[in-house]
Amino acid sequence: MGARPGLHLHIDGDSVLHRLPAHAKVVGLLAFALTTVAVPAPGWWPLTVAMLTGCGLVALTGVAWRYVWPRLLIEVPFLLFAAVLPFVASGPRMALGPLQVSEVGLLSAWALAAKGTAAVLAATAFAVTTTPRDLVVGLQRLHVPDTLVGILSFMVRYAAVVGDEMRRMRIARESRGFRAASLRSWPTLGRTLGALFVRSFERGERVHVSMVSRGWTGTFPTFATATAGLVDWACAALPALLVALTAAWALAS
Repeated sequence: MGARPGLHLHIDGDSVLHRLPAHAKVVGLLAFALTTVAVPAPGWWPLTVAMLTGCGLVALTGVAWRYVWPRLLIEVPFLLFAAVLPFVASGPRMALGPLQVSEVGLLSAWALAAKGTAAVLAATAFAVTTTPRDLVVGLQRLHVPDTLVGILSFMVRYAAVVGDEMRRMRIARESRGFRAASLRSWPTLGRTLGALFVRSFERGERVHVSMVSRGWTGTFPTFATATAGLVDWACAALPALLVALTAAWALAS
């Protein structure tokens, strides 16, 4: 599709998810995540359907997977925790090959990994198909408080700026021979984070003063956007509905 990743998570495209109004996608994503999390363990079928649905949403975006994989790395800490659970949890033990693991821990690890994977896949599909501007407009249409909308919009806008500042500080450290190779490097990294916080805070103050001098009142203007029709809401609710129906069928079986 010839899309290229920009400064933000969004990637241009013309898929069904790209055309879906942002506020409908926000509600659909929230409904899907809550429905998936509410599935009782072990939930083999519902959670499998949830993960397949997440994969389907990503495939529906039309975005190449080489752009998607880096966005999934946020789940790695949760997967590592899930991998440790069978070995540290208490309860009856069972054989898993040559290892003895906790049966409760194994089921909990499956539920944690499946729910996290499904939610991250759906969130990734939302992120690559929604521009920051559309996200702000969508939150306004959902009547989210202006303070929260402002915090989110500034966070999205200046995340790349803070990232560039951190990258310049890393280059400056390495150009002076610093290498984070042992625990002795932690004090230096801690001072770097402190300096980054101070610089970010000072930049935020300068931006705020600049905005106030230009008439900023603390409220974003309301932008016109297309309303979501019945078909749009049905498409947004379909992933959550699939998981809910599968969970109901599994409980009834």
